[in-house]
Amino acid sequence: MIDEMQVKNLALIKQASLVPAQGLTVLTGETGAGKTALLSALKLLMGSRADKDSVRDGQDGLEVSGRFFGLSRASSDGDEPCEDEDELVAVRRVGADGRSRVTLDGRMASVRELAGTVSPSIDLCGQHDQQQLLKPAAHVGMLDAWAGQDVAEALCAYREAFVEASRAAAELARVRDAGAASSAKLDEARFVLQRIDAVDPREGEYEELSAKLARAEHAETLATSAYRAHQALGGDEGAIDLLGSAAAALDEGSRYDPELGKLAESLREAGYVLEDVSRTARDYRDGVEFDPEELERGQERMAALQGLMRAYGPRMADVLAARDEAADLVSLVDDAEERERVAQRAVDAAEQALAAAARTLDDARGEAAPRFSQAVSAQMQRLEMGAAQLVCEQRALPRASWTRSGASEVEFMFQPGAGMQARPLARIASGGEVSRVMLAIKVVLGQADSVDTLVFDEVDAGVGEFNLVKIQSRPTKQALGDYMFFVDIEGSTQDLEVQTALNCLRLKLREVKVLGSYPVE
Repeated sequence: MIDEMQVKNLALIKQASLVPAQGLTVLTGETGAGKTALLSALKLLMGSRADKDSVRDGQDGLEVSGRFFGLSRASSDGDEPCEDEDELVAVRRVGADGRSRVTLDGRMASVRELAGTVSPSIDLCGQHDQQQLLKPAAHVGMLDAWAGQDVAEALCAYREAFVEASRAAAELARVRDAGAASSAKLDEARFVLQRIDAVDPREGEYEELSAKLARAEHAETLATSAYRAHQALGGDEGAIDLLGSAAAALDEGSRYDPELGKLAESLREAGYVLEDVSRTARDYRDGVEFDPEELERGQERMAALQGLMRAYGPRMADVLAARDEAADLVSLVDDAEERERVAQRAVDAAEQALAAAARTLDDARGEAAPRFSQAVSAQMQRLEMGAAQLVCEQRALPRASWTRSGASEVEFMFQPGAGMQARPLARIASGGEVSRVMLAIKVVLGQADSVDTLVFDEVDAGVGEFNLVKIQSRPTKQALGDYMFFVDIEGSTQDLEVQTALNCLRLKLREVKVLGSYPVE
């Protein structure tokens, strides 16, 4: 929540400080006192667009700073919010050139980050800031927030069923599309499947064959290399013989110096290693086989695999994927009827589960809606709105119009007085009435609303505005001080403002008569 706001050089304000109370804070004053300027300052802290015309005349720029508590802070990379901080200081500077600069706790930040940090904690409601209330799509969220856990659980179950039904419908559509595939597409799939299956590649075969062919194609070179190594090590006058001679010479000298004996032992250990290498090289040479027929078969196999890779590759994994795709299409066509029956049964089961979840959700909302309407209407009476009521209307939607929010639409309707027709809030002419309804809703939502700070701008404006042309009074002669009044106003008895005014009069007077409603010529 906002704890303090400082404003410098904004419109009419040279310098001002606002410290709102923990509860209700009311700002009043005549036109030009600076109320709108303070509201503009708050909007700047919420991330609204900066306007250079807002800078006080003769100044280089304006500055708005605010101190907030309990905000969810965005991380430096903007991915995940950090834990709530005890305090945040946000500063917005706008130069005379229109350039905007933002700091959060002294750190440079973007306007987007400012809006994402501050704006969610403040709800601005004014004559022109009631768009959410005028959008029926937002009404269901308000009702759900107030209804609490019962609706939340039903909504969660409905959304899971909705996702499953959408997935089942997509699978059925895929099966049907495959079943209706053109003959040319099907022939191509069968050709691909036949060609790949003719070679029958195995996963990992290409790599294994590549290594095997490399050995087979160079068998002579490999055998020669192993033989030469064996001869160099174990042949006459080879490395092993020379090493043995060196060790014997060192043994002779060790009679006079034991250190030479240690060297001789090291040479003998090295000789054991050389003997092992020599034997291994000899065995490798003996194991090398050159089979021209086997080599030819391997080369032919490699050519076949490379042909598939050129056609459906470039990798063998791509070849195997193309084979699976073609096999799936052929299978879908060949078993189209059975697969469609299976997919249809899955759709039917998912739709039944979705319908049950939708009924549960509608019942939960239907039980909460009258109580919500009653609670809001009670607050509207406290706001001097007479017999006006908020009616929460729930209408079932056709299956094709179901959304993740539910199978019914929720819309708040405004009833100006008892016995009068309830109409959508969007059709209310008075902005003041809309503001008061929003105030009543916000009061009812209470802790269910995630917003910490509510700002209402001119909530008393625009209520029942029409032109009073003439008013006359006459004594009734029934009692002292008992008068009747004749009033001419601009408007029709079909106008909501006129209807509301007449109903308010009926609540206060003994009798109200409408002598006529005449069109203006």
